[in-house]
Amino acid sequence: MPTAPATTTVDDVLVFLTAALGTEVGPDDDYFATGLADSLFALELVTFVEHRFQLTVEVEDLAIDNFRTAARIIDFARTRSGAAAS
Repeated sequence: MPTAPATTTVDDVLVFLTAALGTEVGPDDDYFATGLADSLFALELVTFVEHRFQLTVEVEDLAIDNFRTAARIIDFARTRSGAAAS
């Protein structure tokens, strides 16, 4: 059975981001650098990632670079899922 990261696409993450930010963003758009996101949004984003990818974001994973773009979120989730499986 495939895991959530294998079936979740950048488009799925973009749907969440567009709804949460109130504006469309691309897969490599840095919504923190452009001021669209703040610390409260970061908490919401981490919760989304945990639920959508069925993983726990640990304190050491909270580097902003892991969550800065939709593409980085997908990369982070796939890396974490691979680390959890090994």
